[in-house]
Amino acid sequence: MTNGFKEKLGEGGFGQVYKAKLQSGRLAAIKMLGQSKATGQDFFNEIATIGRIHHVNVVQMIGFCAEGSKRALVYDFMPNGSLDKHIFSAEGSIASLDWENLYKISLGVARGIEYLHRGCDMQILHFDIKPHNILLDENFTPKISDFGLAKLYPAKGNIVSLTAARGILGYMAPELFYKNLGSVSYKADVYSYGMLLMEMAGKRKNVNPFAEHSSQIYFPSWASEQLNKGMELEIREAIEDQKRIAKKMIIVALWCIQMKPIDRPSMNKVIEMLEAEVDSLEMPPTSFQLYPHATQQDDVTEKTYLTESTSFSSCNDIEIESISLLENEN
Repeated sequence: MTNGFKEKLGEGGFGQVYKAKLQSGRLAAIKMLGQSKATGQDFFNEIATIGRIHHVNVVQMIGFCAEGSKRALVYDFMPNGSLDKHIFSAEGSIASLDWENLYKISLGVARGIEYLHRGCDMQILHFDIKPHNILLDENFTPKISDFGLAKLYPAKGNIVSLTAARGILGYMAPELFYKNLGSVSYKADVYSYGMLLMEMAGKRKNVNPFAEHSSQIYFPSWASEQLNKGMELEIREAIEDQKRIAKKMIIVALWCIQMKPIDRPSMNKVIEMLEAEVDSLEMPPTSFQLYPHATQQDDVTEKTYLTESTSFSSCNDIEIESISLLENEN
C-alpha cells in the first residue's frame, strides 16, 4: 500500500506515518507504531476507541494491520496535513490559514470533542488534544486524530480515575498534576482545547521564550492583560473584523483554561460562546496565570507550575509517558 514506505507524511513519539493507496484507489495514511507503542496498550486503545466513532470532525479509521510485533493503523488520508503546520508559520512553508477558516476549524474541533464527551454510548476522553493531532481534509474540515491516550467511561460518569498523567506538557490540565484543584474529568479535554484555541488565535505557541517583550512570553497571560485593560489586541495579519474573531476565540480560550475544572465550561457551552457575538461574552476570572514548565535532559526531570517572575523554557513538545500522582484505580 505504501510502495515500500516511499512517502513519509510525519513522525512523532508514536512512530511514523506514510502515504498509501488502497487497491480501490482510495488514498490512506498508514501509522506504523514504534516498538514501545506496538507492544503496549496504545494500539488496542486506538482501535477500541475509534472503531465506535462516526463524526465529521473525527478522523475515520479504515482498518489495522498486526503481523508479529508489527502494528499499523490505516486512516483516511488528509491532504492538508495537521493544524500545527498552518498556525506555526516557522514550522513549514505552508501558508497560514485565513481567520474565517481558523474560526470554522475551531468550531469543528469543539463539535468533535463535544461528540466524544456526549454523543457516544460511552464517554470518550481524548487526553491529547493539540494542533498536531488535528488533521485537515481537502476542504480544511478538521478531524481529531490519535486516540492512543484516550479513555472510555460510562456516559453519565463525571469523575475519572487515572494512575498517571496523560498527554503533552503545555496542553495537560493542571488537575492531572495537582489533585487539590479538583477531580479529573472531561474538563481536562476542555483545558487542552483552550490551549489549542489560544494558539490558533495567536498563530504562535503559547510559550515563546524568545518573544520580543517579556510580557508576551506566555501568550494567554499577555492576551488576558490586554483585554482586561481594554486595549487593542495586536494580532498579526488581522484587520478589524478579523480581530473580533480573534478576540472571541481568546475569550473562549481563557474560560477553557481556568485552573479549577469546575470553572471551565462544557464543550456544549464552548460551542454556544463561539457562535455568539463577541460583545455578549464576559471575561472570565484571571485564575490561570501559572505557567507549565519543564526542564528536559534524557527525560523530564523537573515538573512545576511557575509564577510570572520565573524564566521559561519551551515545553510544548515534551511528552509525559507516565507520572504517578493521582489516586490509584480501585
